[in-house]
Amino acid sequence: MATPLKIDEALLQEALALDDHTTIDVLVETALREYIQRRKRLKVLDLFGTIDYDEDYDYKHQRQQT
Repeated sequence: MATPLKIDEALLQEALALDDHTTIDVLVETALREYIQRRKRLKVLDLFGTIDYDEDYDYKHQRQQT
């Protein structure tokens, strides 16, 4: 899918210098993949502290049953 983008030339040059990708297409695709991965990780971090644990659960007792 061809999509015209207006991207700051200085940003493109800096990104190309940081990585050994040879084309802007590959660079943009990699950036999108990293962006998606980061956003997914942030969603997981939001879940911390939202799970209620059973205070009476005895994991040691559970281990002895197997």
